[in-house]
Amino acid sequence: MDEIFGIPAPLLFGQLLLGLINGAFYALLSLGLAVIFGMLNVINFSHGAQFMLGAFVAWMLLEWLGIGYWWALLLAPVIVGAFGILLERTMIARLYKLDHLYGLLLTFGLGLIIEGLARNEFGSSGLPYRIPPELTGAWDLGFMFMPVYRGWVVVVAVVMCLATWLVIEKTKIGSYLRAATENPALVQAFGVNVPRMMTLTYGAGVALAAFAGVLAAPIYSVNPQMGSNLIIIVFAVVVIGGMGSILGSVVTGFGLGIVEGLTKVWYPEASSTVIFVVMAIVLLARPAGLFGRS
Repeated sequence: MDEIFGIPAPLLFGQLLLGLINGAFYALLSLGLAVIFGMLNVINFSHGAQFMLGAFVAWMLLEWLGIGYWWALLLAPVIVGAFGILLERTMIARLYKLDHLYGLLLTFGLGLIIEGLARNEFGSSGLPYRIPPELTGAWDLGFMFMPVYRGWVVVVAVVMCLATWLVIEKTKIGSYLRAATENPALVQAFGVNVPRMMTLTYGAGVALAAFAGVLAAPIYSVNPQMGSNLIIIVFAVVVIGGMGSILGSVVTGFGLGIVEGLTKVWYPEASSTVIFVVMAIVLLARPAGLFGRS
């Protein structure tokens, strides 16, 4: 068996693949968080619960209505995004002029309520969600076998992250969004409905979390804790990349997923803490994050 740095090649590449998978979810979730914080200045602690809702909506569409995976990729983000818009209009919009702490506490409480309701309705044990037939099986890459579905997750996560970045950085709508975060009164004076834009931005960030939840449903068991298990790591990713930085969230998400995977090969005991060690080092050197602005 071939070895690389004393590590069997299949084990090394397997952990790299696992790191890429985790990095894909870190990137998608931190991207949604960065969009919401960068545009609305809201620290959305209910993001993990909204990720979980995406997976549960996909499961309910399949089990209750017979709607499969491909339609769930479209419908679940729309449904959960609409729920996010309702939350923004009724609760979160009232806190924009207050300290960030109020938004953090509100969204943290909303996350606990959503998770508790899901646990009460579906229990704590995981619910299976089958991989669509088109994405079953594995590719023989010569040095390892890559499950088709996991390769699909990495590719679609990269495409979604790049598309979001292009919309925000390179389009007219994105320029309106960025301008509204700097001077909302001036943008409003030019006839742009800033409150509606902020509402739709929050809904889009929530929809990104739900989209990641649908992708995660066939890999992880669909359970109420699946979001809370990730959200602390995702917040660390956002802090390392720079609060509100779209590019920073994407690059840091994938990069830290790979670092975590490699750590499981060489020093498994540190795999659960390596991201937080990196966060501490980055904050000491660059308090605004790798891609953040002071």
